[in-house]
Amino acid sequence: MDSVRIFDTTLRDGEQSPGATLTLPEKLEVAKLLESLNVDIIEAGFPISSEGDFESVKQIAQTVTKSVVCGLARCVEIDIRRAGEAIKPAKMGRIHTFISSSDIHIEHQLKSDKATVLKRGVAMVKLAREYTDDVEFSAMDATRTGETFLHELVHAAIEAGATTINLPDTVGYATPTDYRAMFANIIAKLPIINERGIILSSHCHDDLGMAVANSLAAVEGGARQVECTINGIGERAGNAALEEIVMALRTRRDHYGVDSRIEARKIYQTSRTVSTLTGLAVPRNKAVVGRNAFAHESGIHQDGVLKHKNTYEIMDPSSVGVPSNELVMGKHSGRAAFRDRVTQLGYTLSDEQIERVFNQFKALADKKKELFDEDIEVLIDSEFGRENAVWELVSLQVMTGTNAIPTATVTLKHTGTEVSQDASVGDGPVDAIYSAISRITGVKAALTDYRIRAVTVGKEAQGEVQIALAHADGDIRGRGVSTDILEASALAYLSAVNRLTSAATRKRQVTQHSGV
Repeated sequence: MDSVRIFDTTLRDGEQSPGATLTLPEKLEVAKLLESLNVDIIEAGFPISSEGDFESVKQIAQTVTKSVVCGLARCVEIDIRRAGEAIKPAKMGRIHTFISSSDIHIEHQLKSDKATVLKRGVAMVKLAREYTDDVEFSAMDATRTGETFLHELVHAAIEAGATTINLPDTVGYATPTDYRAMFANIIAKLPIINERGIILSSHCHDDLGMAVANSLAAVEGGARQVECTINGIGERAGNAALEEIVMALRTRRDHYGVDSRIEARKIYQTSRTVSTLTGLAVPRNKAVVGRNAFAHESGIHQDGVLKHKNTYEIMDPSSVGVPSNELVMGKHSGRAAFRDRVTQLGYTLSDEQIERVFNQFKALADKKKELFDEDIEVLIDSEFGRENAVWELVSLQVMTGTNAIPTATVTLKHTGTEVSQDASVGDGPVDAIYSAISRITGVKAALTDYRIRAVTVGKEAQGEVQIALAHADGDIRGRGVSTDILEASALAYLSAVNRLTSAATRKRQVTQHSGV
């Protein structure tokens, strides 16, 4: 069966979501998950944007061996050379270069003309070929570009050495019918595409909610690479969601006639980890990976599923790695059994990580009688964020109640050594906790979102708190989990503070025109 290449840009376009900045260890963790997911191409970053992004791409190139590692570059010489250096260690490396092609972009963004755009595109593709034989060229805002110039630009890029041509719907403007026709038309009118085995690619944004539909339409039109992100994250309304595209192609192979190499059983785990590390929660009704994706409340639906699952489930939850949420071990379970369960859930942890998570598991088992797979998952998720921990919570004492002034005493440890303590009052216990943490860390930020949910069922369930902060350096998100909801609130705030501290250290400076 024909195959569609999956080009994942979670670490580049996805990280451009406000507040979703990742540290280098977090990027490496996501890259390893994407590799285990069998993603064909990993767009690891935009090397020219900052020293941190350059190092991220370079280290991912040194680590990943089964997927192509790609660096993004504008059609600017310094960008191309920086990307070329970043992917140099890769076993399989790609440079993805782009330039605007629509009249509105050329006139207002580039302040240029078509002749200059064509000349720059050709020159930069040729320069990229000096670093790698795998060069992707994108005509940014292709869906609002006139057909004549688009075909001329694509033909010139292929002649210059591009091996993949991306026709992005940069602003989510396209409709499935038009986008499908654009790919079919360019294949019909440019024989060089088939003659040289050029791969056409789609890259869709979700401004009108049609990113996945447009991506699938592109496949129908002849595209054999789809650019997407885990959970559909990305700037503005986000990108096409990898999990939805992969499962649509697989579930409806009868219609599309193509598939991908993705190891679908690792989709859920990857989705959870990306959500945890970026702080971007997955909506409950999100297709494939949302908490309600395989839930049935209607009596008619429940009756049908009990009689035959296919009545209301077109996918088996296990096919994307959704855990059964069955009861797991308790306080008397040993390390070997715990390690085996972690492996069954699809995670790969080092001996040191297993030891830390196991100790947390035992501590949790002392607090609640029944433990579920999701309890283990949130402990592992927290482990993945350890490298980001500049500040750690040592202790928390809260006084609150009717006619009492809410007061919080917080003790924090800085980079594993220095211990600081402070107390504060507030409008409520959470406000008091956050005021105390702010005084200790010196980070001043406004709380813009605060959400609580139970991780599992029952009165002993762990509570998950997700918050968002507005700071001078940008929006940031945080997440905390504990059987004590006030402790979870403190951990969520600390998570956000640590992200802000890490981001400030990296001094990440993304350029104004950051991608397709």
